[in-house]
Amino acid sequence: MPSLLFVCTANICRSPMAMALFRTKILPEGDHWRIESAGTWAQEDYPASLKAQEVVTKLGGDLSDHRSQAINKELLDSFNLILTMEQGHKEALQAEFPGVRKKVYLLSEMAGPGRDIKDPYGSTLEDYEATAEEIATYLTEGLEKICELAAD
Repeated sequence: MPSLLFVCTANICRSPMAMALFRTKILPEGDHWRIESAGTWAQEDYPASLKAQEVVTKLGGDLSDHRSQAINKELLDSFNLILTMEQGHKEALQAEFPGVRKKVYLLSEMAGPGRDIKDPYGSTLEDYEATAEEIATYLTEGLEKICELAAD
């Protein structure tokens, strides 16, 4: 089964948005996928931010059931592909969990050169919309590569 974990800092904005948007891109095949999100500094069991929920809903996704979860070795080991929002997330995971080094990438690397996706937390709805659009672009342009790496 293809499996994909999106990672950001608190797991309430960027990685949940990426998770929900990716699910909308692969329907109806999504039933055969495991797609989750987590955070490098996440507190457990928090909902996605209200602005993230609003933006994702406008784009056809759903974050109403999302609850944050923190990264741990078992979680990382259970996924074929791990996509981070920032270089710092990628480096931290690779340093702390060397066993997953080869399956951790920046989301943006799936579509070209790697670059950080700015955290909209505490910003305007327009900033959330811009972040969601950026994420959606990387998911669309990198879809083939994501599917290939998640299947391994």
